[in-house]
Formats: sequence, C-alpha cells, structure tokens
Amino acid sequence: MGNEPVTLLLDTHVWVWASEEPSQLGPKMRKALLDARNPRAVCAVSTLEVARLVWAGDLILQIQLDEWVEKSLADLRADSLPVTHEIAIEAYRLPEPFHRDPADRQIVACARLRQLTVATADERILNWKHVATVDARK
Repeated sequence: MGNEPVTLLLDTHVWVWASEEPSQLGPKMRKALLDARNPRAVCAVSTLEVARLVWAGDLILQIQLDEWVEKSLADLRADSLPVTHEIAIEAYRLPEPFHRDPADRQIVACARLRQLTVATADERILNWKHVATVDARK
C-alpha cells in the first residue's frame, strides 16, 4: 500500500485479529487500519463466520457477540456491508479456479462488485489474480 487511500474489505480473520489480536497483523496493515484516510468495511457474511466460531467454542469473546460486532465495527470505524442477491450470485460466477468456501466467495464477490481491496492472510485469495488484495501479515 502506497500513500493513496485504499478501501479495505477485512477478511473475517483480519477483523478478528484487528479487534482481538492486533499483534497478528503486520506493521503495514496496522498502519493502514490506523490511517483514517483508508475506509474500512466488513461484509455481513463475516459475522456469520464469527458466530459459527463462537458457537463451536473456537473463538472466546469477553462480551456477547452482538455487542462485540457493534463495538469492533465502531472501534475500527468500519462500514458494515450486507450480503445482497447480487453478491450471492457473483460468488458463484467468480473466474475459476477459486476455492469452495462460500463465505470467502461472498467476501471476494463483494470486493469485486464494490472495487474494494481484500485485507487477508489467506494465500488462496492473495494468489488469486482476479481481486485486489493486501497481505494482512505484512
């Protein structure tokens, strides 16, 4: 990321890291998230993923999930993006090969339709050339 503002769509794990474990983020990503010129967004499908992790006991939050979502979005100054019918359709029109995870497909479809940059550590997304990405570990 250069000096130009970048609109970041946080992958689910990046959203969780930014709120719960910022040390997992690389220095450039931490700086980008602190820079108010870089708009940030989280797709609603990420809430579904976080809810599943909490339900399964794979993620322990100190506050109730609904409070966590509201607080983390506010703290990050991130917009919440809905999963629209257009995004759902685009998720399965992505140029192949792309992996099968339905949440990742929706996040990437959202980014493509809204011209956003996906902040992720997912190598499958980072190596896929059909969406703008930034490695959250850097």
